[in-house]
Amino acid sequence: MVGRYPTVRYKEEGMREGMQIEDASIPIDDKVALLDALGEAGLKHIVVGSFVSSRYTPQMARIDELMERFKPTEGVTYTALALNEQGVERASAYSPPLTVERVAARPGLPVHMCDVFTRRNTNRSQMQEMERWPKIIATAQELDVKEAGIGANASFGSNFLGDFSVDMYMKMLEKQHDLWDDAGIQVTAATVGDPMSWCHPAKVEAIFYRIKERWPEITHFSAHLHNARGMAIASMYAAITTLGPEDELNLDGTIGGFGGCPYCGNGRVTGMAPTEDAIHMMEGMGIDTGVDLDRLIDCVWMLEKVLGRQLYGHVSKAGPRPTTLDRLYDMNAPFVETPEQAKHFKLGPAAYQDGLYPWQEPITSVYRDRVERGLPPYDVDGDWPWEEEFFPKPSG
Repeated sequence: MVGRYPTVRYKEEGMREGMQIEDASIPIDDKVALLDALGEAGLKHIVVGSFVSSRYTPQMARIDELMERFKPTEGVTYTALALNEQGVERASAYSPPLTVERVAARPGLPVHMCDVFTRRNTNRSQMQEMERWPKIIATAQELDVKEAGIGANASFGSNFLGDFSVDMYMKMLEKQHDLWDDAGIQVTAATVGDPMSWCHPAKVEAIFYRIKERWPEITHFSAHLHNARGMAIASMYAAITTLGPEDELNLDGTIGGFGGCPYCGNGRVTGMAPTEDAIHMMEGMGIDTGVDLDRLIDCVWMLEKVLGRQLYGHVSKAGPRPTTLDRLYDMNAPFVETPEQAKHFKLGPAAYQDGLYPWQEPITSVYRDRVERGLPPYDVDGDWPWEEEFFPKPSG
């Protein structure tokens, strides 16, 4: 199964996408501690924040101090959002450890399917976005760029204009592809973006399948998916299973699933796929992420303490699936009812020590006995439990 999946590259966006919708007064000490902890969790790519005007994004006002104080972890790629040349210059002052790309390896033609969202988000119309395309293409030609990308943000639909069908999206990609073809630059990358949480696994599957069918030379894919309607993880799964081993897939999310946009109408509940849930899913699929889930969950708990509320992920509340003997729950644990008691997966029995215990005798199980002896709970090719007296048999 694993051999048929694409190469997945995961990017943690919490310090940017998450923090940009939170209180601007979060102490810089807390941000530094969180960024350091994320680097030690095994994540390969972390976005540290945005080099943008503090007038529009006051949450990023102290990013220079963050850059000066955090401790980079070896082997981690750190990047930042910079929307213009001034932002790139500011970010370059911290390179390394930041990786700053002045020219994208595969330039695209930035545009939103939703004209209303881009007006609210950047005070620019879709038409003004497209006015930049000729210059982008000309610059790519001057730099002798060999490969380019196609894609549009708000790929699936809009809170202001409604649904965008797969046919609508593919038409936008076709028009972009024609422009790159005319410039003599091969298209090898495609992206979908979803600021307003309209993603759906069926649409992701349809778009990626049709791209692969129409343009088989496209092997680099990216999906930026928001989660206000709970579809981001399912859409990630669709992306992974639709593509093949010859492809590369870039995904991103935020620890705890926090994040949002004041322009889309959903605010903080916009969210993203919780990183801990996405990593847990991929590991369960046999995709080695290199992430230490225990440390990642520590990061989520650290962030929840800073924000003063629970976040939206699930694995940080219930823990990873207990697949090894040392992780299995105690059969004789008392009732576990509250989220705090559920933390016993990391905190141990002390988390539920005051829970109700209604059983008159200790619970035992022959299945658990087998597991504790290193045997599987069920034999696929053996007799247990199929030939035991307690297992029903056909009468004939």
